[in-house]
Amino acid sequence: MEKPAKGMSLLVVEAGTPGYVKGRRLKKIGMHAQDTAELSFEDCRVPVKNLLGQEGQGFIYLMQKLQPERLVCAVAAQAAARRALEHTIQYCHERECFGRQIAKFQNTRFKLVEMMTQIEVSQSFVDRLVLEHAAGKDVTTETCMAKFWCTEMLKKVVDECLQFFGGYGYMLEYPIAKAYIDARVQTIFAGTTEIMKEVIARRTGI
Repeated sequence: MEKPAKGMSLLVVEAGTPGYVKGRRLKKIGMHAQDTAELSFEDCRVPVKNLLGQEGQGFIYLMQKLQPERLVCAVAAQAAARRALEHTIQYCHERECFGRQIAKFQNTRFKLVEMMTQIEVSQSFVDRLVLEHAAGKDVTTETCMAKFWCTEMLKKVVDECLQFFGGYGYMLEYPIAKAYIDARVQTIFAGTTEIMKEVIARRTGI
């Protein structure tokens, strides 16, 4: 096929369709509330009426949704980082070490301020992109930047936050532990950090 991208179509495959089999649920490190399973389509016949959109436009449709998908990832990473920091600040004011609150130590205060600043700076970037995307502007390059920047930032923030919890932070009964586990996939799905950088480089002519 000379132009394989134009030979792809989107089809709605309904449950119960012969040949469509839902396989085992995959065991993931985190995000256990979101089921991920193997799907197989063997000799699966789908009626023409199940065509989604126009024939041969499937790849185009998928590409058109990359910008909002990556923007959503950036927004989610921002929210997760902010929540992790808020939870950690509260804990640092409650936990005592050597007779005083952890939050009273200079190292703790400096680290919390650094994370707070990172979150606020990236928040401004994300807010701008949300407005520009809503206005119909092409911010494909910028959303790739936001996706990799915010998700990498999230990883660093939850890692540093967990450190303040000490051994408690390694226990799943503490929310920061779950936040740490769930954060790891953020730099992978919807395009890895490396793919985001490659897209940016190509679009900017680097």
